[in-house]
Amino acid sequence: MQPSAGPALPHTRARSVHWITTAAVIAAVIGSAALVQPAGASTGSPADAKAGKAAPAAVAPPDPRAAHFFPLECAGAPVDVVDRASADLDGDGRPETVAVARCHSETGTPPSGLYVLSADPAAGADPRIVETLVDPKEQRSFKGLRIDGRTVRATVLGYSTDDVPRCCPDQQRDYSWEWRSGTYYEIPGPLANSV
Repeated sequence: MQPSAGPALPHTRARSVHWITTAAVIAAVIGSAALVQPAGASTGSPADAKAGKAAPAAVAPPDPRAAHFFPLECAGAPVDVVDRASADLDGDGRPETVAVARCHSETGTPPSGLYVLSADPAAGADPRIVETLVDPKEQRSFKGLRIDGRTVRATVLGYSTDDVPRCCPDQQRDYSWEWRSGTYYEIPGPLANSV
């Protein structure tokens, strides 16, 4: 290539203002492209996008205060929901609620049941119990209810004999329940002061 035989043309000289302006315009174009999505775009997974599925609408978890906790029989007393946690436990895209419920009592600690609730598909219907993880007839109570991913975890409290006051359980054991192949599997924790 031969060197040019005259002074450089004005439009061929690069100045810092030129580069700063070019960088700002490119950044603005990239930023606006990231914010603007085409009509019908969804926030679903890439697999959903390949299958042509739209992202599911957010569904509220079932409210345990609206549920009928059969077989919990309270002889006319109200039912107290003492703890709850929600997550999509069975992977169907709709959250379930796990609830600890017991009959209301002004004294003592009545036995609690541990239930999994699902929203009824009928509009305006109350949540329904889809699984009783621990029946109140087992004379248990619970602490530390939580959900890790799709696993329900709680510490189950119980009594070594009928002589132990109902206010003060003297046994406890950690349990977890996992959804597998269409049912919940109970997994007891290490045997300590066991229930």
